[in-house]
Amino acid sequence: MLGKKKQKPRRPSGHFDTLVSSRTTVEGDVHFSGGLHVDGTIRGRVVAEEGGDAVLRVSEVGSVEGDIVAPHVIVNGTVHGDVYASTHLELAEKASIHGNVYYNLIEMAMGASVNGSLVHQNEPVGLLGRDKHQASARVADEAKAEDHGDTAVPDKE
Repeated sequence: MLGKKKQKPRRPSGHFDTLVSSRTTVEGDVHFSGGLHVDGTIRGRVVAEEGGDAVLRVSEVGSVEGDIVAPHVIVNGTVHGDVYASTHLELAEKASIHGNVYYNLIEMAMGASVNGSLVHQNEPVGLLGRDKHQASARVADEAKAEDHGDTAVPDKE
């Protein structure tokens, strides 16, 4: 037909190899490749296989209580932890993130919320290493302040 263009998907649609259903709670870290769709709850880190093109999707009824590390992340549920999306991050209208968000490309719908920092990154590995270094530096500063009876003041970024 004239005038109708077939739209290309904006993000990797792929298929989801693994499903955590709405009646399921997973305790512990989850390592995956391919696609992971979460309707239930994961209490632990969710980490995609390195070098892959993995996609994590947390649905409207899904939640993750831990950090997420994946190239493609789509959130429409709740996350209590940091999100590291090295390629693409989509926050749908019901997304609620309580933690810092590290992204390369981000798409955020009206209604999505982030209670933390949004940090743009080009190289996720370097940023992850820097984050760990800053966390250990803060612990060292707090320990030093306690030795001197001072109160540590966190660095502003």
